[in-house]
Amino acid sequence: MSGATIAEFLGYWETEGLSYVRRGDYEWMASLVPGQRVLEIGCGVGFATQALAARGLQVLALDSLPECLAATQARVAGSEVSFLPAEVTALTNEQRAQLAAFAPDTVVCWLMGAPAETTGARASDGGQAVVAYREKIHRLVAELAASLPSVQALHFVDRTAIPWQAKDIGRDTLVRYHSEKTLLDLPWSAERRHAVYRKLDDAAVNREKLRISHPALKSVVPTLASLLVERKK
Repeated sequence: MSGATIAEFLGYWETEGLSYVRRGDYEWMASLVPGQRVLEIGCGVGFATQALAARGLQVLALDSLPECLAATQARVAGSEVSFLPAEVTALTNEQRAQLAAFAPDTVVCWLMGAPAETTGARASDGGQAVVAYREKIHRLVAELAASLPSVQALHFVDRTAIPWQAKDIGRDTLVRYHSEKTLLDLPWSAERRHAVYRKLDDAAVNREKLRISHPALKSVVPTLASLLVERKK
């Protein structure tokens, strides 16, 4: 888990986020974002926000945790980033009006997570609480993006693990997964050409851990799974 309390969660992502920065992962994610005005759902400690701002994009960063907003504000000081303290599961009419007034071209939702006290995660649950939380938030984000007429694209990135030699099949799986859950009956189109996997550089270490935990997983590697979806014409 990435932390039981808010303090542990922030500490985890300060360390984990730096490893993503060193690998260029956030820069890679930001390079896939179309448009000029981006609504970021869940800014965390600000590494992703920083990557978006470095591209010269106008960013509105939304987060429910004051600690995350403060960390991000410090990290992107001087950049063209604005902030909205809000909980995507309980947006007020005023907050929705603020989002509409910002008129984002794209909504991004990257590496979605929260402290265990929010997700209900336990070490013994096999990650199921985090999966359920992620699915819930992804669906709410897709519904929110659909309700904002200016939004033409929606970008999801999350960590997963796949057999690397089967990544092309995995692209179809990623599209089908989001189409049948996240995007069902919403005005979004997910296409295989916009489904991309990026192998994490520390895969060799993690692969060894997977092999030890279960020999059948020896070909599985940790990856970032990216899917850009577009509004249906």
